Amino acid sequence: MDHCKQLVRQRRRRAFRVRKRVRGTEERPRLSVARSHKHISAQLIDDLSGKTLVAASSLDKQLSGSLKSGANKDAAQAVGKAIAERALAAGIKSACFDRGAHKYHGRIAMLADAARAGGLGF
Repeated sequence: MDHCKQLVRQRRRRAFRVRKRVRGTEERPRLSVARSHKHISAQLIDDLSGKTLVAASSLDKQLSGSLKSGANKDAAQAVGKAIAERALAAGIKSACFDRGAHKYHGRIAMLADAARAGGLGF
């Protein structure tokens, strides 16, 4: 098997392991985090209706102007704070955290901690 295909398959399996236990509802949506080498983004998803309720990214015009890079812990902290503010404005107080295929470490943990500090409960 091609090495790249094997890595993609392992990553998908890790994501499915996390996602099979985490379901988002309208009252308690799923906070899904997407991370790349250059940016980080998060969105609150209602899995029952299949809709994104709130989203924030290091590519947002409000955030990207104040960030030096979209790929560091400062950017993750800013995105976590922004998603918490937008969620509270939309009337969402709690969510279930979906880290995807990533470890709860580094930028993922910074985003989660900033969202908690912003008032979003996990």
